[in-house]
Amino acid sequence: MNKRVLVVGDVMTDVIVKPEGPIVFGSDRRAAIESRAGGSGANQAVWLGAAGADVVFAARVGMVDKASHEGHFRLRGVTPMLAGDPQLGSGVLVTLLDPSGERSFLTDRGANLNLCADDLPDSLLEGAGLVLVSGYSFFAPGPRAAVQSLLGRARKRNIPIAIDPASIGFLEEVGPQTFLNWVGRADWLFANESEAEMLAGVASFDEQMRVLGAQFKHVLIKRGRFGAAVGGAHGVDFSRPAPIVNVVDSTGAGDAFAAGFIAALTEGLPVENCLERGIANGARAVQFVGGQPQ
Repeated sequence: MNKRVLVVGDVMTDVIVKPEGPIVFGSDRRAAIESRAGGSGANQAVWLGAAGADVVFAARVGMVDKASHEGHFRLRGVTPMLAGDPQLGSGVLVTLLDPSGERSFLTDRGANLNLCADDLPDSLLEGAGLVLVSGYSFFAPGPRAAVQSLLGRARKRNIPIAIDPASIGFLEEVGPQTFLNWVGRADWLFANESEAEMLAGVASFDEQMRVLGAQFKHVLIKRGRFGAAVGGAHGVDFSRPAPIVNVVDSTGAGDAFAAGFIAALTEGLPVENCLERGIANGARAVQFVGGQPQ
């Protein structure tokens, strides 16, 4: 396969809030607050760049931020193909961290909502060996139509497609079958445990693989501190544990996993080694604050 990876997804500014204790409604609570670059697609692209992959990232940002975002990606080994929106600013995500490292999100997707077909031309597919799409791109009509058009063109060129559902909250809103219909057939699915259970409609781990394998050639299920597994319509092929590490912030761990797996895949490594690389990347990601490698 060609080694270039085309990533399509959101660019966000992550505002990370870690309160010293429970939120006091109607009053104050001291907190550590940081602002970092984020967005599921952006995180995946930067982690791929950190892994040495040849990666192109397509997205839409506020026009006033376009140059700074482009600089950010180039410095991290990513070729940015960003459209500038003259009306909406770049997206913002507020992440609330609890003491265990678990996260809750408040999202303003901003310019990401205006991603359109003109932002995803045929030229992006030249030399691409895989197209990775963040599920967030399917949850609004304009970006969804743009991405579906791109994926249709990728299928005609026999370019493998990978999908990351990205948000259990949005999956609940639209319904799992609707999302699966939007996505269509693809080669790789990167889902966490909650997403896999919702999309498959069954609780059994092995059965989730079998159900989702009817639509996706390869199914990856991310299991957090229990590691991850890969399989398909026949069930689980490989399962690997995660190393025990100090969890500081789980933001971007799934993006890091997908990037590590895909980077290894472009190197021609066996699937079980790709799985190990993805798990190692995910374990690295949870040991610091933010969704992109430091």
